[in-house]
Amino acid sequence: MKLSWKQYDLKLKHTFRISRSARDIAPVIILEMVHDGITAYGEASPTKRYGESLETIGAFFASLDLSRFESPMQLEDILAYVDAAAPGNTSAKCAVDLALHDWVGKKLGVPLYQLWGLNPAKTAPCSFTIAIDSKEVVEQKVHEAAEFPILKVKLGLDNDEEMINTIRKVTDKVLYVDANEGWKDRNLALERIKWLKDQNVEFVEQPMPADQFDDLKWLRDRADLPLIADESVLRLSEVPRLAEAFDGINIKLMKCTGVREAMRMINTARALNMKVMMGCMIETAVGISAGAHLAPLLDYADLDGNVLVSNDPFDGVRNIKGRLSLNSQPGLGVTLRP
Repeated sequence: MKLSWKQYDLKLKHTFRISRSARDIAPVIILEMVHDGITAYGEASPTKRYGESLETIGAFFASLDLSRFESPMQLEDILAYVDAAAPGNTSAKCAVDLALHDWVGKKLGVPLYQLWGLNPAKTAPCSFTIAIDSKEVVEQKVHEAAEFPILKVKLGLDNDEEMINTIRKVTDKVLYVDANEGWKDRNLALERIKWLKDQNVEFVEQPMPADQFDDLKWLRDRADLPLIADESVLRLSEVPRLAEAFDGINIKLMKCTGVREAMRMINTARALNMKVMMGCMIETAVGISAGAHLAPLLDYADLDGNVLVSNDPFDGVRNIKGRLSLNSQPGLGVTLRP
């Protein structure tokens, strides 16, 4: 198995601002795996919050020796080796996971959803993300999201009510709210949620910082809306405890190391009677398509990372009127644009 990788700087159509940061460019690494005449792709979208960078991803890839394995078909053994190679590095590990699954699907001639026995017509509806911005830009974003039935709104700063009021002047669509840990005080968080209850909001994602677990449990007991964990959950081992403070989890491939672990997280959350959402970083169609293959298993899908950029180098899953439309190409179903 030969690995090579390349950086792509994804250009956001609008500045992407959340409660703790803002950016106009999102650099990602595309991993290419070649074996037995088949080329497969994976993707790593690093996040400083989880200790990753372009440099750490490249170093992690360079440290791997996949020559000890005969074929990408040895998925479990390879991924166990990759996971044990170093702690953290979740998006780098995800890139390897995606490339392996892409290769296996291509080798067998089937898309991943078919490999897993899933119905591509039963994908969860997809939301469109409205990041924090001025009134004028927020209104513009709402119009750009006309075909999406659900909007996911980033909150967590002093202009929360202004954001919601601006959107409500334009549309009455269902809203998901994501505070990205922005509400540090539990009483403030409870006040915000009570107000949001009357704004046709379906749930609130990560209202408080992940390290304030007792406050999150307190809030969950009093909140009028379901709470979904995001920053509080990375991998499978954390899911059982989160049932004490959240009604659901937001799984992101870049945080959990890929689709293999994501599938296990979905099954565990279901056993705990928790809702399941799949989100994303700013990614190309490689990462988004991988997540979309799991969409028939989800309650909520927030897989719009590549819709928010103007220079996606790949074609893959399409978003048609807020529905993820998977193609019948083998593996991830992605192709590099010329």
